[in-house]
Amino acid sequence: MKVRASVKSLKNQPGAQVVRRRGKVYVINKLNPRFKGRQG
Repeated sequence: MKVRASVKSLKNQPGAQVVRRRGKVYVINKLNPRFKGRQG
C-alpha cells in the first residue's frame, strides 16, 4: 500500500473504492490490489 499526498490517480482506476477510516482516506481495489493506497 502506498501512502500518497493525493489519491486522485488511484480512485480513477477501475474497481477502486474510496473509504474513510479513522480520519484517513483509503483506496481499496478488489479488481487490482496493486492500486491500494492511503492519504494522510
